[in-house]
Amino acid sequence: MEAVEALLGGFAVILTWQNIQFIFIGSLVGTLIGVLPGIGPLAALALLLPATLSLPPVAAVAMLCAIFYGAMYGGSITSILVNIPGEAASVVTCLDGHAMAKQGRAGPALAAAALSSFVAGTVGVVILTFAAPMLSEFAIRLGPPEYCALMALGLVCTVLMIQGSALKGMVMIGLGAALAAIGMDIVTGEFRFTFGTIELAGGIDLLAVVIGLFGVSEILANVEQAARGMRVKAPFFGVWPKAADWRAAWAPTLRGSGLGFAVGLVPGGGPVTASFLSYAMERRVGKNPETFGKGRIEGVAGPEAANNAAVSSGMIPLLSLGIPGNAVTALLMGALIINGVQPGPMMIVDRADVFWGVVASLYVGNVFLLLLNLPLVGLWVQLLRVPYAVLFPSILLLALVGTYASNRSFFDLWVMLGFGVAGWFLRKLGYELAPLVLAFVLAPLLEQSLRQSMVMSPDGALIFLERPIAVVLLALAAVALALVAFKGRTSKLVGETT
Repeated sequence: MEAVEALLGGFAVILTWQNIQFIFIGSLVGTLIGVLPGIGPLAALALLLPATLSLPPVAAVAMLCAIFYGAMYGGSITSILVNIPGEAASVVTCLDGHAMAKQGRAGPALAAAALSSFVAGTVGVVILTFAAPMLSEFAIRLGPPEYCALMALGLVCTVLMIQGSALKGMVMIGLGAALAAIGMDIVTGEFRFTFGTIELAGGIDLLAVVIGLFGVSEILANVEQAARGMRVKAPFFGVWPKAADWRAAWAPTLRGSGLGFAVGLVPGGGPVTASFLSYAMERRVGKNPETFGKGRIEGVAGPEAANNAAVSSGMIPLLSLGIPGNAVTALLMGALIINGVQPGPMMIVDRADVFWGVVASLYVGNVFLLLLNLPLVGLWVQLLRVPYAVLFPSILLLALVGTYASNRSFFDLWVMLGFGVAGWFLRKLGYELAPLVLAFVLAPLLEQSLRQSMVMSPDGALIFLERPIAVVLLALAAVALALVAFKGRTSKLVGETT
C-alpha cells in the first residue's frame, strides 16, 4: 500500500499541463528520431539534453525518458518497412517484420510492435513500482562472473537463431567476435588488429555495421531485383492484425516482457541483448522454428516487448542505486545531477517527488506512445507505395546522414558501405547476418567480464563454480548447446535414412 500511495503522489506531481505537454513532445520527437537510421536514443538524448536544462527536474527527466522509449519504438518502423534498423535493438525486428511487409502485412507487424511495446512497458513500470527496492538489491549482487555467464548464454542463444547451415552460422558468429576484437585492448591499452590505422583504434562502430549489413545490403538486393525485372510491389492485405495474429502474439509478448525486464536489470544488458535473447527463446519454444525469419508475428512481438521492458527495468538501478546500466541511463543520470538530484538509495527519501514523478511519467508516456502510433500505422504503411526510384535513394541518403551524425566520421561511411556490399554477397551465398551482429555486440562484454572475473579470483576459473547464479546460467548454456548438438545429430540421421 505504501507503494500505491507513493505512486499516487507521483501522479499528482506529473499530471500537470506542463509536464504532460513535455511527455507528449518527448514521445513524438523520440518516435520521429527513431525512424531516422542512425539517430538512435543515445544521440537523440545527447542532442536534446541542453534543451531540458531550464526545466524543473521532473519535467526534464520525464521528457528525456519519453524520447528514449519513443526512439525505441520508432526504430522498429524502418526495420519492418524497409529492413533498416533505426537502432541496434531493432535488428531482430528486421528478420520477421520485414518479411511480413513483403507479404503485404506491414500493418499487422507495426500494430503488433506498438501493442507489445505498450504491454511490456506497462508491465515493466508496474514491477518497477512495487519491486524496485528488492530488485535493485538483487541486481547489485551480480558481479563480473554472473555477467560473463549471462553473455555466454547469449552467445549460445545465437546458435539457436541459426536457421540454415549450422557451419555457416558458426562462421558468422566467429566473424562477429573477430571484428569486435579490433581496437584498443580494454586491459592493456594495446592496439589489436588495427594495421596501423588510427581510425580503427576505437574499434568498428556498431551503427555503421548494422546499417550496412541490413540497410545497404537490402537496397542493393532490391535494386538488383528491379534491374532484372523481378521486383513486384508488395500487396496489402489490411492494416490491423487478425484474430489469429493476436492469438499468436500474446504469449511472446508476455515472455518478452519478463525476459527483457530481467536482462535490463543487469548492467550492460539493455534492450539490444534483451531483443536477441527473446528472439532466440521464441524460436526455441515456438512451433515450426524453421519458419522464423519468414514472416512470423511472434518474431516481432517478443523482441519488441523485450527491448521496451528492458528500458523500464534499466531505471531501477539508476534511480534506486545511482548505477547506470548503459550509456542512455548514464546520460539520464547526468541530467538528474545537472538538475541538482543525486540518484541513489537516498533519492526515494530526500527527493520522493522526483523519484515517483519519474515513475508515474513512464505510465503516462507509454499511453501517449500507443495513442500516437496506432493511428499512424496506416500512414507508415503508405511509405511502401512510394516508387522505388524515389524510396531507395532517400533511404540511402538517410543512412549516410545517420551514420555520419553518430560519430561525425567519414571513415564510418566507408565502413557502412563496405559492410553493405559484404552483406549483399553474404546473403547471396546463404549466410545469415543476425548471428554476426549479436556476436559483435556480446563478444566485447563477454571478454571484459571474463577478464574481470579472472583478476578478482585467486582460484582462476573456479570462481564460476563458487557463484550460484553463474552456475545456473552456465548450466543453461550447456543444456542449450546439448540441444543444438542433439538437433543436429537428429537432422543428420533423418537425412541419411531418406
